[in-house]
Amino acid sequence: MNIEKQFNLIAEEYDSKRKKFIPCFDDFYNETTKFITANINAPERIIDLGAGTGLLTYFWYKQFPESEYLLTDIADDMLNVARKRFSNIRNISYLAENYIYKLPDIMFDTVISALSIHHLEYADKIKLFSRLYDKLPNGGLFVNYDQFSAGQAKMNSWFDSYWEKYLANSGLTDEDMELWKERRKLDKECSVEQEIAMLKNCNFSIVKCVYSCQKFSVIIAIK
Repeated sequence: MNIEKQFNLIAEEYDSKRKKFIPCFDDFYNETTKFITANINAPERIIDLGAGTGLLTYFWYKQFPESEYLLTDIADDMLNVARKRFSNIRNISYLAENYIYKLPDIMFDTVISALSIHHLEYADKIKLFSRLYDKLPNGGLFVNYDQFSAGQAKMNSWFDSYWEKYLANSGLTDEDMELWKERRKLDKECSVEQEIAMLKNCNFSIVKCVYSCQKFSVIIAIK
């Protein structure tokens, strides 16, 4: 069995719901990752913040199978799914830790994150971005695949309304929808423009939104 089939077999039940929750799943995860990785050299070590089941690392690993990966998440049960997904892959390791308070104490040149940082308060986002800037080498890369507000109340209501209607027709169960609504109460979304400003204020030299589709955008920052 090849590695891709192994990954998909183990994680299928976890990833199938993620695909339903994100209308633009393929472009958001796969196509954007291919665009970014086509324009950089293979990193030495990639940190995945809030890695969960390892879904984002899966897409990066397909492009850079020789890089070292460290998946960090506050929920070790989620990382256990990642451990099964990447079973016997020696260049992937795991750390159950809250990255809000401490970044991994190792050298790294690339940081990726998906659908995690939007749970942080505004001030904590700034603290995190500042720490990332300090830890990355010159030329180091940070990529945030995340959920954002529209920045304008009227347009944000459009985004939220469309997303909820989409999910209601996606085949998710009533329980799935109720759990999603509870999770939404924890969201601390900023706009793409606000996050770009934060990263620039933390002295990243290049900051750009390279993908955006309503609630979901991908921002890169280069030191």
